[in-house]
Amino acid sequence: MPADVAYETVKAIDPEELLTFYRKQHHETTHDVAKLQRMVDNTFCFVTARREGELIGIARGVTDGVRGQLADCKLDPQFQGPACITRKDGRIEHDSLGIAREMALRVIGALREYGCERITTLAYGTEVDFCEEIGFRKACGLVVLHLDPGVSAPVAAEAGVLGNEG
Repeated sequence: MPADVAYETVKAIDPEELLTFYRKQHHETTHDVAKLQRMVDNTFCFVTARREGELIGIARGVTDGVRGQLADCKLDPQFQGPACITRKDGRIEHDSLGIAREMALRVIGALREYGCERITTLAYGTEVDFCEEIGFRKACGLVVLHLDPGVSAPVAAEAGVLGNEG
């Protein structure tokens, strides 16, 4: 780990700074600062990585007290090393300096200390390798499902799931 990177575990981060960081990484997220504030308010912890005061990485943990999730682990591509392919989306592709690893392990440690019985994460593409390197394993049989909140879901009665037909 580089000595000039400062790590901090915090309960909250300024949503404007977070939005600026996400935009710099071309990370697809809301541009609504009020929604980001709500996300910050509902996050268990953030681990930040700063170099000369500039935010270069964040990791975020969420929990309901039993289950925890490493919800974000974003690192500025200029700190990811020579194998970083996309140089966008803040995706962890090659963590040659160990910055993302340190942030992720600090979030995992905070979730464990809080008493979480299961810790999960979602990974895309080359992030899978990174997550496996820090101890995550693929969950056999699980399928990630996505619901677009902007699309109406079928009403339960129309779907026949209420059990009172006929």
